[in-house]
Amino acid sequence: MTEENKIEETKTEETGAFVASLRRNNKQIKDDRAAVIAEDAQMTYKREVENLVMAIKRMKRERENMLDLSPENTFSLMLGKNFDGPKFVEVDTKLAVDIRNSEIKLELMQERYAYLFGGA
Repeated sequence: MTEENKIEETKTEETGAFVASLRRNNKQIKDDRAAVIAEDAQMTYKREVENLVMAIKRMKRERENMLDLSPENTFSLMLGKNFDGPKFVEVDTKLAVDIRNSEIKLELMQERYAYLFGGA
């Protein structure tokens, strides 16, 4: 370490973090800001992908649960008069479309995440 570096280090220690922060050069400031912005964006993006994966799993589970027509226990079945066919088709179709749209969105988000942040 040169004598000049020792003097600069001593000045930093004597003046404290506030003055040292004010003395940072433009590149250091830009690097710090870039790191904060990148970390925030990456964490937010990753969370959104994770939330979408969970939502897809829940919708698939809900769709499968619609096939369980034993309302009280495993030995009973729903009476035919209590089954609403059109409502079943409406809900099943809506879930199918929602699942497919979410899977497409997830695929696009995963590709974009890999492009932006260099990983899956």
